This record gives sequence, structure tokens and C-alpha cells, in this order.
Amino acid sequence: MLHDILLVLLGLVIGAVIGFFVSRKLMTKYIKENPPINEDMIKALMAQMGRKPNQKQINQMMKAMQKYQ
Repeated sequence: MLHDILLVLLGLVIGAVIGFFVSRKLMTKYIKENPPINEDMIKALMAQMGRKPNQKQINQMMKAMQKYQ
């Protein structure tokens, strides 16, 4: 009885450790493929909309983006 409980707990711990490392690997791969938005991307986005942004507008956009991350 106690042996079975210990095996289940050991399996859960091993599964949690493996899950942590797998998810960390997947997240680093995702961040490399899809980098977060930076100032150059904001400039390009606003240029596509036909606007020429100044640095103040870019800083406002960056603060707004960081607020939701």
C-alpha cells in the first residue's frame, strides 16, 4: 500500500520535472521564432498605416505594449 503511494508520488514528481524542461524548451523556441515587439516593428507598423511616428509616440506605444505583457 505505502509502496504504491510512493510510486505514484515519484511518478508525479518526475512528470512535473520533465514537463517543466519540455515547456521551457518550447517557450525559448517560440520566443526565438516570434520575438516580442520592439521599436522598429512599431515604426514599420505605423509607416504601413501612412503615419510618420515621432519618438514620443513610439515610447507611448512601447509602454502600452509592456503594460499588457
